[in-house]
Amino acid sequence: DKFHKVLSWVGSFVDLKGGHIYPCLIRKTERKPIRVYLLDGENDLDNKFGNWPLANKQMEAALRYMNYDYRMDWTKCFHGSKGMAPMLPEALRWLWRDWKDTVGKE
Repeated sequence: DKFHKVLSWVGSFVDLKGGHIYPCLIRKTERKPIRVYLLDGENDLDNKFGNWPLANKQMEAALRYMNYDYRMDWTKCFHGSKGMAPMLPEALRWLWRDWKDTVGKE
């Protein structure tokens, strides 16, 4: 209830410390007032813990199923690639698109 915006880059929604259960939890839990931006690379990891692109697609499907305000973007980058950095300004603009500056207006 304290956080309303999530920025996930290369989300580890695989079998790593329970990350693989998050898409299921989202589907089974009442929707929260959270806006979610997801970014992953098409060439991300595929190892014994899982396939990162596939896991992020599962997360996207869960968010869509529960009617969350979300956006999923893809790059050609690899896991944790610096090539994702150019996406940050647009990701932040999208997450904060309806923010109103109320500082000093009380």
